[in-house]
Amino acid sequence: MQGATTIVFVGRFVAASFIEFVDHRARRLQLDAVVEAVSSDRIEVAVSGQRDLIDAFEMACSLGPIDCLVHDVARRDAPR
Repeated sequence: MQGATTIVFVGRFVAASFIEFVDHRARRLQLDAVVEAVSSDRIEVAVSGQRDLIDAFEMACSLGPIDCLVHDVARRDAPR
């Protein structure tokens, strides 16, 4: 089943590193991901694709690259 959501990651980020990580994970999971907002403490990503793979994407990104620390994750699922 296809879905779409916006995932907001809150923490401490090296923006370029986290964005590269997001892009790589999205490609591996065959998802469409667009980084919509970036700061050193918040990154917002719009993701669409298979719902189970979006869940896997969220989990992978919450663990993030070694130089980033995710403290919290929030999702805003698109209406079905």
